[in-house]
Amino acid sequence: MTLTRRSLGSDISDISHDREYIRHPACMPIDVKCSSSLAQLNLQLNNVSEGGLSFVSPNAFHRGSVVDIKIPVRPVFRVHAVVQWCRAVSEGFELGVEFLDRDDAYRVRMVQQVCRIEMYRDELQLRSGKRVSREQASKEWIAKYAESFPY
Repeated sequence: MTLTRRSLGSDISDISHDREYIRHPACMPIDVKCSSSLAQLNLQLNNVSEGGLSFVSPNAFHRGSVVDIKIPVRPVFRVHAVVQWCRAVSEGFELGVEFLDRDDAYRVRMVQQVCRIEMYRDELQLRSGKRVSREQASKEWIAKYAESFPY
């Protein structure tokens, strides 16, 4: 269930709490759908941690709402999460969600690496003017950046 800015009540938290997990910046498109709604939002992932992720939405969500999150990569990555907090920001509402399955955090990090490799591949092709295979880009990216990629 989404809320409008005018209907903010006690369900929307402006919680400042200690973080259990370190958050890592992530910039990739995500599709978010509240399990109680048919509407799907096309948004941008802000960051990801071992326990969940955060993003900004034009709509607020009640704390405790279950959301379906899809990252449009191949194969499509899907995860279910529960809204832990939601606070008003200048762009709408920032939400923090917790994964329902602990293994999903690892899978999101792998998806993030795949996205970074694709960006690296695009950059190589742009600079060289030649086609670069995914395998070649992956090997180069892993050799250069995998060790420093945040966990």
